[in-house]
Amino acid sequence: MSRKLILLVEDNPDDEFLTRDALRTGGIMHDVVVVRDGAEALEWIFSTDSAKAPDLVLLDLKLPKMSGFDVLERIRSDARTRSLPVVILTSSSEHQDIQRSYATGANSYVRKPVNFAEFVRAVQALGVYWLSVNEPLHQTAH
Repeated sequence: MSRKLILLVEDNPDDEFLTRDALRTGGIMHDVVVVRDGAEALEWIFSTDSAKAPDLVLLDLKLPKMSGFDVLERIRSDARTRSLPVVILTSSSEHQDIQRSYATGANSYVRKPVNFAEFVRAVQALGVYWLSVNEPLHQTAH
């Protein structure tokens, strides 16, 4: 299987470390690029270098400069990225955040478990599904 690119949009270094560790522990050995805010995420996603196009975006909601909701709206409003898999990966369990995420076009909503073993299982399941099982609408050249 070819290596794919995961864009992790996460401003908290501890959550970044846990997510990377959970991916590794879960056997998800794809490339991970981390950006720290919403503006940087959009810059990465919409850069003209198609070799950098992510195969999956793991998006936190509470970000500096631009919220995860704003990032998701921008991704879904552009024909080039409308079908890009975006998984909300957040600590929020607020019903309104869940509802708004799906209404804005999130493919999945995963609350970061406080238990590391649960988190590893959740991130592993995400990686397996979105990077191995799911058939994307279009393939990007890598």
